[in-house]
Amino acid sequence: MKILNKSTNPLRDALRQREEQIYQLTTLVAGGFALTEVLDKLARAAVEITGVSACSIRLLDDETGELKMRSTFGLSEEYRNKGPVTKDDPVIKAAFAGQAVVIDDMRDDDRVKYKQASKKEGIVSQLTVKMEFKNKPVGVLRLYRPTYGGFTESDISLARSVASQCAVAITNAKNYARALQGAQIAEQMRLAGIIQRRMIPQTAPKMPPLDIAAVYKPCFGIGGDLYDFIKLDEDNLVVAIADVIGKGIPAALMMSSFRGMIRAYADGGHKRHTLAEIIQKLNATACYECRDGEFITLFYAIINTKAKTITYCNCGHEPALLFRGGKIRELKKGGLVFGVLKNAVYEIETIELKADDRLLFYTDGLIDAVNFSEKTWGVQNLYKTFRQCAAGTAQQIVNYILTYRRRFIGLARQMDDTSIVAIRITK
Repeated sequence: MKILNKSTNPLRDALRQREEQIYQLTTLVAGGFALTEVLDKLARAAVEITGVSACSIRLLDDETGELKMRSTFGLSEEYRNKGPVTKDDPVIKAAFAGQAVVIDDMRDDDRVKYKQASKKEGIVSQLTVKMEFKNKPVGVLRLYRPTYGGFTESDISLARSVASQCAVAITNAKNYARALQGAQIAEQMRLAGIIQRRMIPQTAPKMPPLDIAAVYKPCFGIGGDLYDFIKLDEDNLVVAIADVIGKGIPAALMMSSFRGMIRAYADGGHKRHTLAEIIQKLNATACYECRDGEFITLFYAIINTKAKTITYCNCGHEPALLFRGGKIRELKKGGLVFGVLKNAVYEIETIELKADDRLLFYTDGLIDAVNFSEKTWGVQNLYKTFRQCAAGTAQQIVNYILTYRRRFIGLARQMDDTSIVAIRITK
């Protein structure tokens, strides 16, 4: 039996091959590829699908809006770098207006800016079509041939189809890059938050007769609040609580630097600085480090467990609260925030402590918390809550205050960090 060979139709086979090539572009449309990789593959595919000798892809910059050469295929590096083609170029303007611009002879057309470069490159005719995604221009696709004319309506239709697929692939690649960058930033923020929390004491020091508890709650994973405990010797403990004005990573970096300053000056090496000297040094350093609009608040205290005293300086911070005999006293002595005036003068005060005294240190995020009705929790609610829970342990005081503030604000998102330190004098 004689087997008949299927007859071939060159035109049909060519169309099928072209459809398959266009279909291959969908792998770039759906894939998670880097933009540079996508552009290089698109330029090659555009040449293979349309049967031209060369191709260039220019994109609008997302930030500046300028048109920039991003990829070529079949063109020399010299031609690629011949000079800029802007949005004001007549061919580009016409393409962005929706026209498919055909230039039959680039060597002798007033619309062509770089005629000599075209002659040297050996390209003669050109077709330019825009690439757009959801009616928003992305860039232009240019096809080149080494012969005069030759771009037909069929070529234009095919070029538009390729340009449409290119626009989708380019947009997806940009979105993929943004998503990847967002994931990387989120991971960096997570790691920065872990590092920052390591700097803040995880447990309060045990130093009888002091019962100490503390908590730190950043509103963005990382932030500008700080509290620290520095044991100077068997009898003296530094309690410092600060707030770097700002949010996120910049505030966290400043906080990290400032924590190092506090520890360096508190220790002082062989010569221990007085509290007044420490405050002056911290302010001078802050004035050097802070930029316009940046400053730091600090409440710095030294508690002497043997003499039962607290010596403190309030540098523009929320006043610490001393609860004794049912009354609350604000510890206000001090001066300006750090980072404003290098020669600022600060007052130091020493107070005798008694058994059953309670001390509360906090940052303004505690009292500035806002609920869905845009009402602030405020100082009065803090004082009321502090009085109600003052008989408890230091940890109970912290928990009680946070619980009652949470009842007030509900699930409303807070925009400032919160730090609390509570100390009970047990005897």
